[in-house]
Amino acid sequence: MKGYIHSFESFGTKDGPGIRFVLFLQGCPLRCLYCHNVDTWDLKNKKYMLTPEETMHEISKVRGFIKSGGLTVSGGEPLLQPEFILELFKLCREEKIHTAIDTSGYLLNDRIKEVLDLTDLVLLDIKHIDPDKYQALTSVELKPTLEFMEYLSKINKPVWVRYVLVPGYTDNEKDLKAWAKYVSNFKNVERVDILPFHQMASYKWEGLGRSYELKDTPAPSKEDIKKTEEIFKSFGLNTLT
Repeated sequence: MKGYIHSFESFGTKDGPGIRFVLFLQGCPLRCLYCHNVDTWDLKNKKYMLTPEETMHEISKVRGFIKSGGLTVSGGEPLLQPEFILELFKLCREEKIHTAIDTSGYLLNDRIKEVLDLTDLVLLDIKHIDPDKYQALTSVELKPTLEFMEYLSKINKPVWVRYVLVPGYTDNEKDLKAWAKYVSNFKNVERVDILPFHQMASYKWEGLGRSYELKDTPAPSKEDIKKTEEIFKSFGLNTLT
């Protein structure tokens, strides 16, 4: 069995606690307007095919540096490849390496539940709380992600929820309050990360010949970020930017 892999980062600092080896898997069912990894969408465009054992060999090269962190599997949508992650996380458990998954929460089945049993932390992207706006932003329905969050709560899995702040799309005050109210219901949410939108991936869209609808969208101002942070904190959320 081999994983379809886009790339990996040896010293990630923004994808879970500590310094982490971040593995970006290929393939994603979402089509987010602001996606910064648009080159991961198509499964067939993988750059590498590695077995779990070969992947562990890559991780072992920086084992000394990730003692305070661990492994984060991202994408794309990593849970498109649950069999690969399951075998990889079994190896990580044997080596006492902390594991995290960065996911949209769009997929959930029995095999993914097996993966979650071996996962130490879930980084869950709840991209909007309004169903219609969520679908316009991602091209898929919101309901599966909410069901995923409810399942994580049921098994008491530690979660960091991530929110990309995009001017004109995800910064409406009413929506922010509704989002924060929803997330605050879950005791297993350890923190919320506010991720400011940026234009650093626009070249990827251009390189792939894809139309980038957000090319004229500005980054959120410091005031916008602070306002969002204050709203989230008013609902008792532990918020970081």
